[in-house]
Amino acid sequence: MTFETRKKTLYLGLAFTVMIAMMILPLPDSVRNAGKGFLTSEGQVAMGILLFSLVLWMTEALPFHITGMLSVILLALFDVDTFKNIVSVGFGNHIITFFIGVLILSAFITKSGLGKRISVYLLSRTGNHTSLIILGFMLVGAMLSMWITNMAVAAMLLPLGVSILEEEGALRLKSNFGKALMIACVWGPLIGGIGTPAGAGPNPIAIGFLKEMAGIDLSFTQWMMYGVPAVILLLPIGWGLLLIMFKPEMKHLKKTKEELRHEFDHYPPMSREEKLTMIIFLLTVFLWLSSGLIGKILGISIPVSMPVLLTATLFFFPGVTGLKWKEIEEDISWSGIILVVTGISIGMMLYKTGAAGWLSFVLLGGIGTLSPLLRVGSIVLIVMILKIALSSNSVTATIVIPIMIALADNLGLDALSIALPASITASLAFILVTSSPTNVIPYSAGFFSIRDFARSGIIMTIFTTVIVSLVIYFIGKASGLY
Repeated sequence: MTFETRKKTLYLGLAFTVMIAMMILPLPDSVRNAGKGFLTSEGQVAMGILLFSLVLWMTEALPFHITGMLSVILLALFDVDTFKNIVSVGFGNHIITFFIGVLILSAFITKSGLGKRISVYLLSRTGNHTSLIILGFMLVGAMLSMWITNMAVAAMLLPLGVSILEEEGALRLKSNFGKALMIACVWGPLIGGIGTPAGAGPNPIAIGFLKEMAGIDLSFTQWMMYGVPAVILLLPIGWGLLLIMFKPEMKHLKKTKEELRHEFDHYPPMSREEKLTMIIFLLTVFLWLSSGLIGKILGISIPVSMPVLLTATLFFFPGVTGLKWKEIEEDISWSGIILVVTGISIGMMLYKTGAAGWLSFVLLGGIGTLSPLLRVGSIVLIVMILKIALSSNSVTATIVIPIMIALADNLGLDALSIALPASITASLAFILVTSSPTNVIPYSAGFFSIRDFARSGIIMTIFTTVIVSLVIYFIGKASGLY
């Protein structure tokens, strides 16, 4: 047995020990009662299973999605609810179809070459000034990640960035330009991911929880009303911070601006696959933005998942594209889908048993006395700190959103006023490389260290806390949320 295997076995044993201890711990009524929250016996069991999941998620003793599956089984074995009900609230949630549709769309954008074409085009427009190239990478990352997964965008930008750095002879871990450009490949997608429900995994999870737990149907455009202004404000701040902390040692590339434009001008013409992908992508965006109006005309409710599932099927109509399902399937993260569905099941059980309500008062009951602006700021900061311990955005949303919704219920506040700041922040992982797979991809190129990332990320986290809090509060105040 290797050291790694022994360590993971120890963590697994610890997870089971913590779970059983929580389940059998005799709790007096003074502990079970927390404000309006009451921890029932079923809730205590659910709390034990949550702790079990947390230990495994934080130590990565098991793959994230396997931990989720095991937790669903434990919820049923310990009679928190029937297995059928536990599975149905997760696997039967329409948000799963949203994930599948977005992942299919993302795969076609990558496979067709459309994503790379957009990146090369923007680079041809930024010219050879290194500071503008860093901005260009952040803008492309943000624009693309508003519609497809952060990880896919980072993977698109990485080879383009590395090719520029190698052509310039930038030394790994020594070149400031290399550090700034590779961190831009992370920050751009992370920032853009909060812009729309399609941008990051926690966004649709939060929308699903708000619908199921609070009866709030947050539309695509309503989310964008808060997300897009935050993106617009964070991008120049992130860009300026990178230029200050990692001032490029060169002002211009060896290639002239004209040479870069010449390269794009001689880029192969758009293929049929790219053109069709572009048309279907634009159709998806149009349906997302106009779903409310179309729903009124048709007399039906159109949830956020419906448009992208419809357009995803168009790719596979006879004669539309030459790409086969097996090729697209390779880029679809089924483990991510399993994590989402099991996470929804765990979150719903925490809410239904009252465990989320009890835990919300124990941990966050004090924020009810704060002013709305300070309350929003506290939630944003708390979630960003939690991201240090939790290396999955979906896991963060699974744990945090039900607690926030329960807290709003107990404090007599609008659930959206509490859950929205947490939802938008759940994917913003600026401090640790290991906090998100999106961070790991550019890090793997070797141009920046964990210390470089954390040093700049701590400052970016402070700016982000302020900006996101102010955007949510003032837009929320204007719309009557606060």
